[in-house]
Amino acid sequence: MSLTGKHILLGVSGGIAAYKTAFLVRDFVKAGAEVQVVMTDAATHFVTPLTLGTLSRREVITDMFPRGAAEATTHWTAHIDLALWADIMLVAPATANTLAKIAYGFADNFLATLVLALRCPLAVAPSMDVDMYRNAATQHNLTLLRERGVHVLEPESGELASGLVGPGRLPEPETILHWVEGLMVETRTDLLGKKVLVTAGPTHEPIDPVRYVGNRSSGKMGFALAAAATRRGAEVTLISGPVHLPTPPGVRRRDVATAREMAGAVDEEFPSTDVLIMTAAVADFSPVHPAGDKIKRDAVVGDRMTLEMEKNPDILRSAGERKARQVLVGFALETSNGLHHARQKLAAKHLDAVVLNDPTEDGAGFGTETNVVTILMADGRIDRLPQMSKLAVAEEILNRVAPLLR
Repeated sequence: MSLTGKHILLGVSGGIAAYKTAFLVRDFVKAGAEVQVVMTDAATHFVTPLTLGTLSRREVITDMFPRGAAEATTHWTAHIDLALWADIMLVAPATANTLAKIAYGFADNFLATLVLALRCPLAVAPSMDVDMYRNAATQHNLTLLRERGVHVLEPESGELASGLVGPGRLPEPETILHWVEGLMVETRTDLLGKKVLVTAGPTHEPIDPVRYVGNRSSGKMGFALAAAATRRGAEVTLISGPVHLPTPPGVRRRDVATAREMAGAVDEEFPSTDVLIMTAAVADFSPVHPAGDKIKRDAVVGDRMTLEMEKNPDILRSAGERKARQVLVGFALETSNGLHHARQKLAAKHLDAVVLNDPTEDGAGFGTETNVVTILMADGRIDRLPQMSKLAVAEEILNRVAPLLR
């Protein structure tokens, strides 16, 4: 997706991750956006206004009040003018202090005052030390912001500037760019009143109480679809395997672990569903006799252990055989002969569409923020999409699903 012609307000608050905003501004400008940077005083200690102003090609705003009489006639309403100019405002990094000010409506610096005047969507990317992030006050403030419709990009986990390890890292500029692209997708209401069922993530098939057969699915594509369908007015139920992702606002979530648990949940929800989108990477096989206790290494004779497996239920095929009015969308994860296998899946499972992707392709691997897909429709249409954020891919899929419901 392109941000050409979009107006982005970038609020930068005072955290060590502020250095990443230089790369973020550069990427926004390369994508065609106009960027106005607003900095708190603390942020200027980590990256200079001159740097961000040079990259954005606009003077950075750091002061609440004009410095001289000559500026007074143009500066005193700048927060109003910019609030009307912007298509979106992103605060990155959003420190604990700035999040608290936004949550409680403080207006003691230009950034916080600008937030109060916004008419466009607001997005925040929290970044701070792990204990500050996990503090009950910070989590409460984030909950308040989400309830008000503020978009929150969860911080990444890793080694922090303090040397501690945990959540608090600002995601890389590329990740933030794709996230903002997804937020900028035109809001639609073409799924208003429809019930959408989405499956996401892997399944874990137990070998014993501590080991399982599974896969590397992160669930991000399914969660993006659930979020996008909700924004378009749908009533969304998300059935998720074991993942570490927050539930999108407004989505009803059911957590499962195994393929059989997922099959049972889909069976319960399917009769009242208008659209089923199966993004879950359901394990095809599961151990026949999972052990009740952990299998000890010494209990295995020789250097090899044989694990007897059986086929799991084919959830999508079962739904295809039962469907009446429902629209069914499947995913085909293939590493060779992708179009051939996707066409077979489309016909054999009575699908209305199948989304083909190859995890070995650049930008489409497990856990990435982007995807590269080909959408095959039952009427013969085939659309190859370029690399884009998973939220943008989700919108493209729903663009093809919505007309089938009319």
